[in-house]
Amino acid sequence: MISPFLVLAIGTCLTNSLVPGMGVSTVTAARILKGQLHHNPGEETRLEMDKFPFVALSKTYNTNAQVPDSAGTATAYLCGVKANEGTVGVSAATERSRCNTTQGNEVTSILRWAKDAGKSVGIVTTTRVNHATPSAAYAHSADRDWYSDNEMPPEALSQGCKDIAYQLMHNIRDIDVIMGGGRKYMYPKNKTDVEYEIDEKARGTRLDGLDLVDTWKSFKPRHKHSHFIWNRTELLTLDPHNVDYLLGLFEPGDMQYELNRNNVTDPSLSEMVVVAIQILRKNPKGFFLLVEGGRIDHGHHEGKAKQALHEAVEMDRAIGQAGSLTSSEDTLTVVTADHSHVFTFGGYTPRGNSIFGLAPMLSDTDKKPFTAILYGNGPGYKVVGGERENVSMVDYAHNNYQAQSAVPLRHETHGGEDVAVFSKGPMAHLLHGVHEQNYIPHVMAYAACIGANLDHCASASSAGSLAAGPLLLALALFPLSVLF
Repeated sequence: MISPFLVLAIGTCLTNSLVPGMGVSTVTAARILKGQLHHNPGEETRLEMDKFPFVALSKTYNTNAQVPDSAGTATAYLCGVKANEGTVGVSAATERSRCNTTQGNEVTSILRWAKDAGKSVGIVTTTRVNHATPSAAYAHSADRDWYSDNEMPPEALSQGCKDIAYQLMHNIRDIDVIMGGGRKYMYPKNKTDVEYEIDEKARGTRLDGLDLVDTWKSFKPRHKHSHFIWNRTELLTLDPHNVDYLLGLFEPGDMQYELNRNNVTDPSLSEMVVVAIQILRKNPKGFFLLVEGGRIDHGHHEGKAKQALHEAVEMDRAIGQAGSLTSSEDTLTVVTADHSHVFTFGGYTPRGNSIFGLAPMLSDTDKKPFTAILYGNGPGYKVVGGERENVSMVDYAHNNYQAQSAVPLRHETHGGEDVAVFSKGPMAHLLHGVHEQNYIPHVMAYAACIGANLDHCASASSAGSLAAGPLLLALALFPLSVLF
């Protein structure tokens, strides 16, 4: 599918970075790549999340799926309720694509809980801001693919369901920071894109004629400083001290892969995270920030391991930047994934072998070389002359090389195994062992004293001493920020 922070000398912040598709094999491969990018063998390198003292496993299944999708999992780790595949911000009583099963089954997210507690909140993603993961923070939809009304069936529209982009602007009108892709879903059908003027696929999609960027602006108080931006130059020239609300939409759809990124028009994930924290931390009550490195997942789906792993390294850089702006004494940082992928690497490669390189032997069956990285299924399945393609005849180090797979599919699938949960800071010990995925936001809320379960906060405040434990008392007496 992954970080918040607080600026008080004493207090607690929650940081949760969501890394879609980053199973344990991806974590290990990204660690090696990070080291090799610094001209080291790689295996001994430490990712930022490797430095966290607590590690748990999260069970990712959806209520109706053994191998999950990103919508049901996002609902679990943001709203605390497991849901059906393809649905966001609703309970399992909602069936995918059936609008009339939505009403009455909506569930709220930790972003909403934080905002209701007076904290600033933000969303930063490398996907569309109305994609599966971020949408679970604010939307309630029977179908994750209802990006704008253009993608909705007539029946759903007639029954009163709203598209996800519309909900982004209307459900929680005072989200302080929103950054990612997804420009075209905010504008009327065929409106020319500000960046890709001749690209028809980049044009607006909305059938209702709404300009949701104008809607966003109209909802902001006149005495506040609100900024809409669409490129990196505008982002980096902002003075965070003079920004109250920020909407940054840097691509018509998803943002570009890190390896393909235009350094003039598209900011990196880590650059967006730094600006977001600088804006949000002005709130003395703290803040919650959802950070998603969503294109790791996309790289794997396309069988492009090099793209996926470079996205993972950039996510690691963003986690490091967030860590430099926070303290583990007052910040609970959680890094996890929504699900895994059928990505693997092996072949008895020697120390320091390029993570994108060949195994040191030929197959003992077809007598051909193979790369260490392989997929269980996906678009990399290739047969040449009735036999497996000889990878020595292709550029397997190319950015867009599709690693070989065992089963041919247009898009590689998710994996069903548990994913890791890395945590540090106050109450991090509660994320230790094997947990249901929907347990995660309840831990963050418990640590932050937000949401429905506040009994422990009241009891700590009434104790009048540190007898109940200094950490719990600190949580009760001081504001908390959540970083995700």
